[in-house]
Amino acid sequence: MLDPSSSEEESDEGLEEESRDVLVAAGGSQRAPPAPAREGRREVPGRAGGGGAARPGSPSPSVHSEGRDEPERQLDEEQERRIRLQLYVFVVRCIAYPFNAKQPTDMARRQQKLNKQQLQLLKERFQAFLNGETQIVADEAFCNAVRSYYEVFLKSDRVARMVQSGGCSANDFREVFKKNIEKRVRSLPEIDGLSKETVLSSWIAKYDAIYRGEEDLCKQPNRMALSAVSELILSKEQLYEMFQQILGIKKLEHQLLYNACQLDNADEQAAQIRRELDGRLQLAEKMAKERKFPKFIAKEMETMYIEELRSSVNLLMANLESLPVSKGGPEFKLQKLKRSQNSAFLDIGDENEIQLSKSDVVLSFTLEIVIMEVQGLKSVAPNRIVYCTMEVEGGEKLQTDQAEASRPQWGTQGDFTTTHPRPVVKVKLFTESTGVLALEDKELGRVILYPTSNSSKSAELHRMIVPKNSQDSDLKIKLAVRMDKPAHMKHSGYLYALGQKVWKRWKKRYFVLVQVSQYTFAMCSYREKKSEPQELMQLEGYTVDYTDPHPGLQGGQMFFNAVKEGDTVIFASDDEQDRILWVQAMYRATGQSYKPIPAIQAQKLNPKGGALHTDAQLCKFYADRFQKHGMDEFISANPCKLDHAFLFRLLQRQTLDHRLNDSYSCLGWFSPGQVFVLDEYCARYGVRGCHRHLCYLTELMEQSENGAVIDPTLLHYSFAFCASHVHGNRPDGIGTVSMEEKERFEEIKERLSFLLENQISHFRYCFPFGRPEGALKATLSLLERVLMKDIATPIPAEEVKKVVRKCLEKAALINYTRLTEYAKIEETMNQASPARKLEDVLHLAELCIEVLQQNEEHHAEAFAWWPDLLAEHAEKFWALFTVDMDTALEAQPQDSWDSFPLFQLLNNFLRNDTLLCNGKFHKHLQEIFVPLVVRYVDLMESSIAQSIHRGFEQETWQPVNNGSATSEDLFWKLDALQMFVLDLHWPEQEFAHHLEQRLKLMASDMIEACVKRTRTAFELKLQKASKTTDLRIPASVCTMFNVLVDAKKQSTKLCALDGGQEQQYHSKIDDLIDSTVKEIISMLVSKFVAVLEGVLSKLSRYDEGTFFSSILSFTVKAAAKYVDVPKPGMDLADTYIMFVRQNQDILREKVNEEMYIEKLFDQWYSSSMKVICVWLADRLDLQLHIYQLKTLIKIVKKTYRDFRLQGVLEGTLNSKTYDTLHRRLTVEEATASVSEGGGLQGITMKDSDEEEEG
Repeated sequence: MLDPSSSEEESDEGLEEESRDVLVAAGGSQRAPPAPAREGRREVPGRAGGGGAARPGSPSPSVHSEGRDEPERQLDEEQERRIRLQLYVFVVRCIAYPFNAKQPTDMARRQQKLNKQQLQLLKERFQAFLNGETQIVADEAFCNAVRSYYEVFLKSDRVARMVQSGGCSANDFREVFKKNIEKRVRSLPEIDGLSKETVLSSWIAKYDAIYRGEEDLCKQPNRMALSAVSELILSKEQLYEMFQQILGIKKLEHQLLYNACQLDNADEQAAQIRRELDGRLQLAEKMAKERKFPKFIAKEMETMYIEELRSSVNLLMANLESLPVSKGGPEFKLQKLKRSQNSAFLDIGDENEIQLSKSDVVLSFTLEIVIMEVQGLKSVAPNRIVYCTMEVEGGEKLQTDQAEASRPQWGTQGDFTTTHPRPVVKVKLFTESTGVLALEDKELGRVILYPTSNSSKSAELHRMIVPKNSQDSDLKIKLAVRMDKPAHMKHSGYLYALGQKVWKRWKKRYFVLVQVSQYTFAMCSYREKKSEPQELMQLEGYTVDYTDPHPGLQGGQMFFNAVKEGDTVIFASDDEQDRILWVQAMYRATGQSYKPIPAIQAQKLNPKGGALHTDAQLCKFYADRFQKHGMDEFISANPCKLDHAFLFRLLQRQTLDHRLNDSYSCLGWFSPGQVFVLDEYCARYGVRGCHRHLCYLTELMEQSENGAVIDPTLLHYSFAFCASHVHGNRPDGIGTVSMEEKERFEEIKERLSFLLENQISHFRYCFPFGRPEGALKATLSLLERVLMKDIATPIPAEEVKKVVRKCLEKAALINYTRLTEYAKIEETMNQASPARKLEDVLHLAELCIEVLQQNEEHHAEAFAWWPDLLAEHAEKFWALFTVDMDTALEAQPQDSWDSFPLFQLLNNFLRNDTLLCNGKFHKHLQEIFVPLVVRYVDLMESSIAQSIHRGFEQETWQPVNNGSATSEDLFWKLDALQMFVLDLHWPEQEFAHHLEQRLKLMASDMIEACVKRTRTAFELKLQKASKTTDLRIPASVCTMFNVLVDAKKQSTKLCALDGGQEQQYHSKIDDLIDSTVKEIISMLVSKFVAVLEGVLSKLSRYDEGTFFSSILSFTVKAAAKYVDVPKPGMDLADTYIMFVRQNQDILREKVNEEMYIEKLFDQWYSSSMKVICVWLADRLDLQLHIYQLKTLIKIVKKTYRDFRLQGVLEGTLNSKTYDTLHRRLTVEEATASVSEGGGLQGITMKDSDEEEEG
């Protein structure tokens, strides 16, 4: 296959743009002929490369024809029709007998294009899915993906424009969705047992279901199957039909041309090719002789040009020679001739001819002999058995079945193969011999036949030769002999002949015209029963023509001859139709350019009045009919005298126009069938490759400029071919370069450079969402190729970069301008309120970010060689946005913080882009917002300080969450402020560190103030509390405790910083909180110990030796003599124990920090034991009163048990103090047991588990 070819679309430039969307068959009869063709009609006869000129911009046919007369317009239309008919003749010949090109099978299959109606239907289907109107089950993640796809892609104006231009297929839509969901699925969390590949395939299946729709599920496969045919290999009939549509040829015109050109006759087509090639050789020789050459860039190319012409013809001859002569059966084997591919085709001298030998001509015939019946058999009894034998002389003998003599009928067929053009067939009739001694059956008769390939093939009666004295004098046999001629046997029959070198006697011979190879034919005369010709004449170089009768030659009536330098051979046939067929066959074989025409009409030369031979009748019938329709000139036109450069340009243009308007998203690529026809045309009619691709480039660029989507790879192929040709760097060697080709190439190069730069500047709109896939990257690659000075010298990278930079600068302006038009930002900036301006700028910023994200997602790969240029493009884009942003921010009132979301939106995007982070726009953004951030932090600091002061003054210390109302408000404000600043993600490290440090130190100061105010309030509250066992810890005291606990936790988050000084400062606030907690624990324990001391002071009244004790003892003893006086009870101990337990429960319930409660209980227990131990130590010399002893034992034991239940550790419980206390009370208990008769009434220092609750 040649490099991809192209053509130029011819469109009526005066028509409205909407007409481009209508599918009109190229060259159809409904529209006027294109302007170039009208110009070309006056230039066709003598043009040389006339098709190369650029097509002028002409008005539409309707406008152009207004000032002209109706006859002139009709003349133009007729002339256009004639050009197309002539072009169609060449096209159908290429289709009918191709010998250079094949339909390529390696071309990428093109997808069905989407039209505007299908896009609208697609939008409706996706909208129906999002509205829940379909039966497709989907999760929220898939629905979000579809919603994003619908809003961003399907509703995009860029996609609508691409669909309108015919460059969008269903596959493009599917690939964009697939790319979007791949990114979404990657961000989803992993799910056990469900791989992300499974999710992807499931989502794609659901997308396909939405895309197809419920009503199309059944009919979709059928439609696809029918529409995909044109992308496959087409038959000849399909190719004929396609180019009828392309060139606007009517069906009747095609039928007339088909029959007149004898397109179904391979021999005629091969002969036509041989005549064309011979004409091209003669034209080359004439050009060399007359020295009339096109203008080349170098004088020495003139000789090279002739050699090019000759070698191209040689190549075509070799291609033709390589074709098999026929598709004969397995018995047929064509004899290959070894011949030179160079001199043999160009030099016609006898010394260079390859002479055929008789053994080179091998024919193989198939004979079918069918014996039907025998008539007139009388010499044999009716019941006797008869049969027949048949043989081709020199071959095997076959026999029929046996039959009775009364009914000698068979219908038996015998098949034979022979190499004799004039075989001898013998058929014999036998009867079985009844004699005992008879060795052979009796022969009743025989018949000898001499069939030829022209003999009748129907059954006929033949008189049989009978033995002497036979009674069967009228014995006949009915049989049929069919002799099929091989495909390379072109004609045969009896002729009279007389030549100078062969057939030197005028006599009647049996001749066979044999095609030995595509370029070698021979007239051979045969004798009977001979496989090799008796004599033969090679027809190469001969010219056949009709001649008048030769009076001196007896025999034959209709004469013709074959003439060559030094030789003339005269032939004669018995009738006119035989002569016409012989001349026609030899005319095809010689390849002569002159077409023989009989001087007298066939019917006048048919003295017998019989019908002409069928082939001759058909030839005459089609010729008469063709002349009647005025088409004879198209068939007889000499291809060598026409301007095929112009004709091919017209053909290629119409083909491309047809291709771009078919149902496929071809992007300018031809279908395999179109490529095949164009390749064959160029090779057969000598269209220069450079001209072909220059025309292709011109048409593709024009289509692209008119809005069609053209694959840049296609442009690259054609441009590279032309560049290598013009610069003399072709892979097949240096070729001739005309001045016209060079000038056209330079013009196209400049135009292509402008087109590519324009496409790169509009890359978001020429290649929306990265479609067609890889097109932008290919465009950049082609631009680099176009900028090269020549094919071998690479352009410096900086020059390419400079051009791309300029394009991207334009792109930034284009993209932002269209974005602001879409957002209608100009109206807002001039009229709206400050809040509306800020809202619209925020929306515009979102759109800008979306644009740049799409650029990164869909186009960054194409600009991978110049990532800095894409960053510069983005900076230019943001610079344009800066103007609108600054305008909106300047309009905002002072101390307004509504603009911070704008900073966060922009900063979050910029800081994550390595090329834009801390770039020009990013720094400008920081400069604008630094004063705002500082001002905001200052105001918040003042506000928080004031709220602390007012809050603690009015604090009721009711519990709120983890603390009080004031502390909760403080910590929330500090945390919110720090989170706000953190969410800013300030990009400049130094300022970000300064902000963080300031906020942490501010938090430390605020928390310190909170702790100090809380401690003060705690101390005041505790001082007012009771010192008796009625003391119950107020809820407010627990709330204060919790405020400190919460401050401890919050300081870790709000005040901690990595580093030296800040870490030290954080340690200071921690130390302050810890010391404050210790102080309030100490104060609380002191309060509890004071209550215990009050209890002990009451027990002190029972000390031995005191006045109160003696009075109390005497009174009790005296009263006991007369009445039952109750002894002192355990009320004091029970009251204290209840005090301890209830306060323990209050603290456990309302204080949030377990660690501090444990510390408090430890100190409380230890202090209580120490106080009791000291009180006992003061009474070492005194014996405890029984009441004192019982109270203390109960207090100690219950305290020990209660604090153990509260989680006080064993080491603290069983301290030395407790041991001392335990021993003392145990001794006192023992003493009291001895001295007191009544004992302690069950109160003892034994294990408290054995003691009853009292």
